Amino acid sequence: MEQRAMRGHYAGLAVDYDELWGYEPDYVPWMSGQITEALQLRPNDRIADIGSGTGLFAREVARKLQPRHPLLCVDPSEEMLSRLGRPLPPGLTPVAASAEDIAEDRVHLPYEHLDAVWLKESVHHVADPAHTLQGLADRLAPAGRMLVVMLPGSIQYPLFEAALVRFEELQPDPADIESHLRSAGLETSITHVEHELRLDRDRYLGMVRARYMSLLSTFSDSEIEKGIEEIRFAHPEPVLAFPDRFAFVLGRLRREDA
Repeated sequence: MEQRAMRGHYAGLAVDYDELWGYEPDYVPWMSGQITEALQLRPNDRIADIGSGTGLFAREVARKLQPRHPLLCVDPSEEMLSRLGRPLPPGLTPVAASAEDIAEDRVHLPYEHLDAVWLKESVHHVADPAHTLQGLADRLAPAGRMLVVMLPGSIQYPLFEAALVRFEELQPDPADIESHLRSAGLETSITHVEHELRLDRDRYLGMVRARYMSLLSTFSDSEIEKGIEEIRFAHPEPVLAFPDRFAFVLGRLRREDA
């Protein structure tokens, strides 16, 4: 999605974002735990959540980890960052910037180097992932870690057919992201995690109407309504159950290369 349109999409979504994504009480703690485990986060780490949005996962990580250095919530949307809360939750610092801003050192950060960085479902918004991931890798401290959390090339969401097709056309391949991290000098691996979602059908249809995925903002209002009717017909059951599967692309900087 074009950068200006993407920012407009998230600015409009900011007020309801946590409600849309907090659709299942176990989901945010589960995903935050997976991120913490994959990155082997420690309280003394200097950490950044790139593309943090409202800090949905950063808040949970900070609550559990109790970091000694504030966890940086980096997002280009000031509207999204404003939803972090006032006063700010303990252990969080907002940074109004894009992944490219951080990669190209256009924004001053409180830390010269970062021990751990994650990007959750935001790498597909990066225009030049190879260049940006290289720049982020350059910000890592010795033995620093970077985690890209992304959907795989195809998904089993109960969306309408045109949305599923467009997703597959637009979604980056996790293998390509791993290759970019490897080219940036990181030791890499790909693993997959999965969580079953169980959502009230009418609530899910409301999420589709609200365009909870940025992909859905590429469809007109009439296309969304037609798609919702398609979902209603294909899924008459009152509760939708489907797997939410993610690729975890992890890169680690060798200590001697830092």
